[in-house]
Amino acid sequence: MLGSSSGLSPAPPLLPSVAKNSKWAIRYKRCTAKEKPVRLPSGGSKKLLCHSRFCFPLRISNNDRVRHGFAISAVLTDDPTMTTVGDGMENIGLVSIDPGLESFKDHFRYRMKRYVDQKKLIERYEGGLEEFALGYQKFGFNRDEGGIVYREWAPAAQEAQIIGDFNGWDGSNHRMEKNEFGVWSIKIPDSGGNPAIPHNSRVKFRFMHGNGVWVDRIPAWIKYATVDPASFGAPYDGVYWDPPTSERYEFKFPRPPKPNAPRIYEAHVGMSSSEPRVNSYREFADNVLPRIRANNYNTVQLMAVIEHSYYASFGYHVTNFFAVSSRSGNPEDLKYLIDKAHSLGLRVLMDVVHSHASNNVTDGLNGFDIGQGAQESYFHTGDRGYHNLWDSRLFNYANWEVLRFLLSNLRWWLEEFKFDGFRFDGVTSMLYHHHGINMAFTGDYNEYFSEATDVDAVVYLMLANYLIHNILPDATVIAEDVSGMPGLGCPVSEGGVGFDYRLAMAIPDKWIDYLKNKSDLEWSMNEISRSLTNRRYTEKCVAYAESHDQSIVGDKTLAFILMDKEMYSGMSCLTEAPPAVDRGIALHKMIHSITMALGGEGYLNFMGNEFGHPEWIDFPREGNGWSYEMCRRQWNLADMEHLRYKFMNAFDRAMNLLDEKYSFLASTKQIVSSTNEEDKVIVFERGDLVFVFNFHPEKTYDGYKVGCDLPGKYRVALDSDALEFGGHGRVGHDADHFTSPEGIPGVPETNFNNRPNSFKVLSPARTCVVYYRVEESEESHDDNDEMGVNEILAADVITEQEDVEEAASRAKVGKPNLVDVDGDGSGLSKTVNFEVEDIGDDASDD
Repeated sequence: MLGSSSGLSPAPPLLPSVAKNSKWAIRYKRCTAKEKPVRLPSGGSKKLLCHSRFCFPLRISNNDRVRHGFAISAVLTDDPTMTTVGDGMENIGLVSIDPGLESFKDHFRYRMKRYVDQKKLIERYEGGLEEFALGYQKFGFNRDEGGIVYREWAPAAQEAQIIGDFNGWDGSNHRMEKNEFGVWSIKIPDSGGNPAIPHNSRVKFRFMHGNGVWVDRIPAWIKYATVDPASFGAPYDGVYWDPPTSERYEFKFPRPPKPNAPRIYEAHVGMSSSEPRVNSYREFADNVLPRIRANNYNTVQLMAVIEHSYYASFGYHVTNFFAVSSRSGNPEDLKYLIDKAHSLGLRVLMDVVHSHASNNVTDGLNGFDIGQGAQESYFHTGDRGYHNLWDSRLFNYANWEVLRFLLSNLRWWLEEFKFDGFRFDGVTSMLYHHHGINMAFTGDYNEYFSEATDVDAVVYLMLANYLIHNILPDATVIAEDVSGMPGLGCPVSEGGVGFDYRLAMAIPDKWIDYLKNKSDLEWSMNEISRSLTNRRYTEKCVAYAESHDQSIVGDKTLAFILMDKEMYSGMSCLTEAPPAVDRGIALHKMIHSITMALGGEGYLNFMGNEFGHPEWIDFPREGNGWSYEMCRRQWNLADMEHLRYKFMNAFDRAMNLLDEKYSFLASTKQIVSSTNEEDKVIVFERGDLVFVFNFHPEKTYDGYKVGCDLPGKYRVALDSDALEFGGHGRVGHDADHFTSPEGIPGVPETNFNNRPNSFKVLSPARTCVVYYRVEESEESHDDNDEMGVNEILAADVITEQEDVEEAASRAKVGKPNLVDVDGDGSGLSKTVNFEVEDIGDDASDD
């Protein structure tokens, strides 16, 4: 059947089965602490992993009361009050956008029925989806009049107690009562006018399972959990978190408005220190957020925020879903970080993991799964409940209480911590019963819509996206999906899953393939262009050249692939750049900029990659002696005036400023006019900007003709070869490029590269130059209004250039050698070469 649960009404005819293929696997890999990381056959990369509204009577109106239990779930029956397959679902918006989906219309109607019926059940028994997602106000610990109420869903438990510091870990006087729906509860009266459980004290849920054995577990809805750092391998403890008003952080700044396009800085707070240790939320807020804003990002995406007992899991083996990772501070500290980000105009997204849960039974949700049946557990039973590549548990998305738990989890982070949206991890694993393992997605629609589709999970994601956007209409929600399922990024109302963006995950793999397996002259301009533009119409993508996936141990960042050992010896500005460094910096800038400009409607960069951070990330583990040496960011490299890392950082700042000024990422106008394989040149328009990328390793083209849409005068907006970006300064920025008409107006085939106008430029080897059209109204404006991005940033770097020249002079460096370069009639450009006699220890790149 299309669904996974029993008791479904008859499903539509099954779609053809998809044969599994072992060409490559989903981008996940696993190693134990003793294993060396091994790449998957696909060459893809992913995480390295080593090892209210509750279940008893509720008021849903002023006059009516209803009862329900956990047994009511997404297992639907032929209830006549539920929708029929055809009710309001004849016109699936997705099909009108993509007629190729017509033959799968029954699938969309079926899952829409499942979604609508589930939503109606929640409305009937819980008062609505938003009310349903307030589970954290009833489950876990909550203040009630005169005491603390604690509730836990554990239907398989035989007896239950609450234990902790407050009762000496003896629960005999704090036994809990179980109702007919499997919910245990207790009210602990205040003592002497004070809460019986002190703030910041340890607590656990103790229960007896079927064989009479008592076990202690961290409450499922706990809002904070800690571990004794002095005791190796110690179990975590739940912490009752209810700070007094004087200690509770109050938000001061409003959420920034949703940008036209997200420019995302992916960051891991713990490894953001320049020192080999775990960084704190407050240190990140005070020291790293200003760097992110200075580089003109508008969004921060935080990894590993939710508590995970194993640090090296990168935060992807979650143990406590409502708890802030205690390694970096407490909940109030995280609120400080988010508020500080908002004060800087930065939105904050959470990397949320609802695709699976840690297999850890001592510290995590998996500890509740003792002898339960399918409707008594958070997870599927048997093989379906276990991911054999990730060594983790898989949620039963058809279960009523699982829906409450996960949906409430989203609302908790949005409302309590003021996150501005989410990046959903591991969506591919959720969408299919095979989880993408040994599955090569070729684009055949049968791969997406068949009995392999996990409709329970699809319905959950539809509910989640509907909920998020209802609570926060300006939320940004991104799916990490490698399969490319059609409709994932379309609204739920159109039959889609409802995400705002999907990650363009094929792009980094393409760059890695080129850098590792092809010489520069073997690069195909057509293939690069196709890879970057290969996305579904109306479904937005966030493009990236490298994320954390490409930075983990066992792989290399793009900068490290390009420059390798030269990053240790050839990055000083006081010496001539070695060929590998000159090529590496040039291609680093080009790869990131063309990915940003052509690859999607948003852009993402991982912390440190903007300045070519060397080496890899290696979390402390047994295999490296539990060292933090590789689990940090060496910000000093970008800050040192005499090191070339600053050039890549400056260009990253300029790329983002270009979008901030011209909003090309949000433009639907994207036209690739030329992919010349012989010249190794790609020309395209994004918005009203014209981009010219010359990937040739040697050839510079003077008077190179490029097509454009609008006639007029064009000037340089951004030039990767500029001196302030570590280039050779071959392009003049004060030139006016006037267009000439091409062919017959309105007849594209008579135009130049199907463009009605053209102008000529100087296109140096390994350089990207962006041109903007000067509006006639700008002619009368101040010079600052007409400045390109290079000129705007020049004021920031001119002092840096002078400092370098002064340092070079002190190091017995000869006078600059000015080299005339023939431009396109725009005047003289110059390259500065330093002839070094003796620089001594000052040339160190550390």
